[in-house]
Amino acid sequence: MTGIGVEAGAQAARSWALAVLRIRSRALAVALLPAAVAVVLLAGGSTSHLVGGFWDTARLVMSVLGAVVLLAAGAVALVVARARPAVSPTVAIAEESAPDLYRMVRDLADRLDVPAPSAIALTPDCDSWLEDRTHPAHGPPPQEGREDEIAGVRGSHRRVPAAPVLVIGSPFLWWMRVGELRAVLAPVVAGTGPSAHPDIAAARRFVRGLDAAVAVGSVPGRCPLTRVACAGVAWVARLLLRSCREHATQMERGVAAAAAERAQAVDYGLRIVAQEQVGLAYAGWDRLLTRVALPAWRMGRWPSRLDAGVVAALTELSRRDRLAEGFASRLGERPACDLLEEPGTIDEAASLLAARLFHGGPAETGPDWSPVDWQEYPEEVVDRKWRLDAARLHRVLDAQGVRRPQGTPPESDAPTLSRVLSHLSSSPPTGPAAQPGSGSLSGSADSMSRSAATDGPAGTASPSTAADSPADPAARPTASDRPADPAARPTAAHPAPTDPHAEAPATAEPVPTPPSDDTATDGARTAAADRDAAPHEPTPPHAPAPTDPTPAPPHPSADAPDAPDTPDAPTTAAGELTPHASPPPPDEPLAEILAAALTAELAREEAAAPTSRTAPDATPWDDTALPLFPLQPPRSARELLTDHVTAMICCAAIDTAGATPGLDWLDGPSLLINGERAADLAPRVLSLVEDGDPGPLRAWLVKSGIRPEKPVRLV
Repeated sequence: MTGIGVEAGAQAARSWALAVLRIRSRALAVALLPAAVAVVLLAGGSTSHLVGGFWDTARLVMSVLGAVVLLAAGAVALVVARARPAVSPTVAIAEESAPDLYRMVRDLADRLDVPAPSAIALTPDCDSWLEDRTHPAHGPPPQEGREDEIAGVRGSHRRVPAAPVLVIGSPFLWWMRVGELRAVLAPVVAGTGPSAHPDIAAARRFVRGLDAAVAVGSVPGRCPLTRVACAGVAWVARLLLRSCREHATQMERGVAAAAAERAQAVDYGLRIVAQEQVGLAYAGWDRLLTRVALPAWRMGRWPSRLDAGVVAALTELSRRDRLAEGFASRLGERPACDLLEEPGTIDEAASLLAARLFHGGPAETGPDWSPVDWQEYPEEVVDRKWRLDAARLHRVLDAQGVRRPQGTPPESDAPTLSRVLSHLSSSPPTGPAAQPGSGSLSGSADSMSRSAATDGPAGTASPSTAADSPADPAARPTASDRPADPAARPTAAHPAPTDPHAEAPATAEPVPTPPSDDTATDGARTAAADRDAAPHEPTPPHAPAPTDPTPAPPHPSADAPDAPDTPDAPTTAAGELTPHASPPPPDEPLAEILAAALTAELAREEAAAPTSRTAPDATPWDDTALPLFPLQPPRSARELLTDHVTAMICCAAIDTAGATPGLDWLDGPSLLINGERAADLAPRVLSLVEDGDPGPLRAWLVKSGIRPEKPVRLV
């Protein structure tokens, strides 16, 4: 039985397969042409028909050319025949571990009158297909302690399977019922009929060989001579692939049309309903991977029951969405996972493979890569993730020199939520009062007034005042106003270096110390207006530069803290800001600077994380470019900042308000306050991060009983 049938699609597929084989024949004819010409010339010379100097030269040239072309063609043919085609990463399902599943597939093949698949494998994806693994490299003899997808076929001792392998999406087995799975697999299994036809099988082997030969040319680590030879083989393979690409595409379409036409006679009505479950399973699987599994993978934990989580996620979806109300009623029927003898073991293997494909995790468990159960997920993943993010946020704030806000006990250095709220809600300094030359490079009018306050002669800063000024929250330096080098940060005790050509006011008028953050801004504007109206005189050229880290009063004649703004301000050779340096742009808020610092910190942590790769022969597929299918693009700096602020809020809620970490099957980690999910937190965090408005978030904290001034426990 060939299984080709009389379907129109099968006949079209065979016609396109012959077109692919004709291209192979033409390539062979081109390779033999120089040798054939050389044979004709040699035969003409031996019979004294083609004699003379010209024909002798032609015979020599064509003989050498024919030999070279034959050697090159032989090398290309050898690489195409021996190169290992790509294989999809799958989990092997031996017949002993799923006898009911194999029995169902064979019964389905008998009803369709097609050959049964040689083996069954699972893939962590919502798709099913037939995969030809007839290449000798895909059928090694079974080894002890290593599973083989072909080893489970009863009574089969052949090195190469005769029929393709049936690959089934693992979410289908857990979400679909037995009848629905049979209806979905019917058109897939029906494809074994056209696959068994000799012409179609030969055309597929030729295309897969060309594809594998192209991959051979990109393997690194070869010597220059071998690399040049492989590059030539890859160029020829690409040329042939371009020639037969359209024919191969039309051939596969014909095979699919023939399989769909043959499968119409089997469970056609049920297949229409099952296709709805395919779309629903895909949505639930994608949501589960991106919202639930990905946070755990980033922490070195992989959920060991992803397929069981799909059922929980889709059940939750049917509870929330009235459009999915009818789907939950199916759960009373027999699930397709009952066809497996040990569904938990298969689920664990598929979950580990999903972590490798979508995240790039190691192939085996270890201290930094361990499984986690769904019951342990809130404590082991959610709570730990929040505290790690909160700790990273405070490390970045410490690196930026952000001080503790007012009201924090001086003896307590523990991180608090108030520190984050105060930093993100404070506005970056703008205008003349925020210029480094006016002594406000630290970001507040209070530091300017403290540097102008004197105990004796005008312009001499008090040492005690200069030492105490950084502790005031209003004098907290902002990230946008600080230079990158900590040694170059001007303070009240160490003013910024002055330019000999800069102009400064004749006298320095002290500004009263602002009582709060709100009045500090008004005081800065008033001081700026007074300085703009003050007369100017040259600044002495011997103003001191902050080279000594110990506090020391500035030169008596140094009035650099009150220097006015100058548009074109130079910098020193060391890159330090001069009194005429322009302030940072007002459109760069503190949130942007903090988000950029968090991105850099996270990038350093990811670069320092060890990578794991398997041995070259440990897997039949290339795992040197994991993850093969990244779930999400890299997060933006603003998204990272939002996640870290949310994590800090959740930690404060757990430590001060008795909240608990939870798992939402559709949204991932969630905060539970009094047993209910806090679904209204996200817009308030966005208001703080994007607009710098802490009002909605503070009101929510008061309503929820969360105390931001209390210290938070970090990991």
